[in-house]
Amino acid sequence: MAVATVDEVIGRESVIWAFGPDIEPVVEVQPGAIVRFETNDCFSGQIRSEDDLVTGIDMDRINSATGPVAVKGAEPGDSLVAEILEVNPIEWGVATIIPGYGQLHEQVRSPVTKIFDVRDGWIQMDERIRFPARPMVGVVGVATEGETLTNALPGEHGGNLDNHMHGPGARILFPVRQPGGMFAVGDMHASMGDGEICGTGVEIAGEVVIRFDLVKRKQGRWPITELADRWVVHGTHFEFMDALQLACEEAARMLVDEWDFTMEDAFIFLSVACDVGVAQACKPGPGFETIARVVIPKIPAVPGPFRL
Repeated sequence: MAVATVDEVIGRESVIWAFGPDIEPVVEVQPGAIVRFETNDCFSGQIRSEDDLVTGIDMDRINSATGPVAVKGAEPGDSLVAEILEVNPIEWGVATIIPGYGQLHEQVRSPVTKIFDVRDGWIQMDERIRFPARPMVGVVGVATEGETLTNALPGEHGGNLDNHMHGPGARILFPVRQPGGMFAVGDMHASMGDGEICGTGVEIAGEVVIRFDLVKRKQGRWPITELADRWVVHGTHFEFMDALQLACEEAARMLVDEWDFTMEDAFIFLSVACDVGVAQACKPGPGFETIARVVIPKIPAVPGPFRL
């Protein structure tokens, strides 16, 4: 169902290729505003048939993000809330095999492009294979504190988080490190499995509708995802075990600082009641980081990431 009122529309020609401390907004909106973002696919339209291989494209034109949008009143120390209302992909997308990337790179050495038909909530891979669409966004981020990072990289600002939970109904709370936050979104997927082991999901263009809000004087080190029944913290690092360590430390810190757990109780609670997972682990992959996450159920003792 379409959102009744959209305050701004940002076209897919307004893109950034990296998140840094000095990115300039396309528009400034008030908290509560609803913005429709037109997004490119991961490859910016360079792959349109199964004859187009990822080895033949301009790799400087991948993972564009539409925006950025400044939110009035967002200041360092706050969280910028991006509530995903809609993710509307077009009717076809692509997935690729990138030589040298992913867990099966020894068994599958050649580049391959696969075109997917996407319509009526289903994805058709070929005459035999059909599965439900699960539209989500991969690149979602805000301005960094100092370092400039290409959109292909995740980090404490967000970026290429590739969390399949980032679909309609998700609220992502970004740590604001520059005035206005400077939010941008792109790299839509019609579907992607946890781990993204070959380096892509079903890469697709479309539109994303976001409602913005602020949480004043509260933030995590990484973006935090809030769903109806759970909330999710992230940790990013090139090595999986380091990413996992950072995500667990972040989850424990939130439980101790916001909800008065002891560190010992947080350690046990994370083990017996929470889930640890990975949103991206395309290894080996030169320059590809790992995104680990910890999923915390909403219970009366921990109803959300922050005590508000």
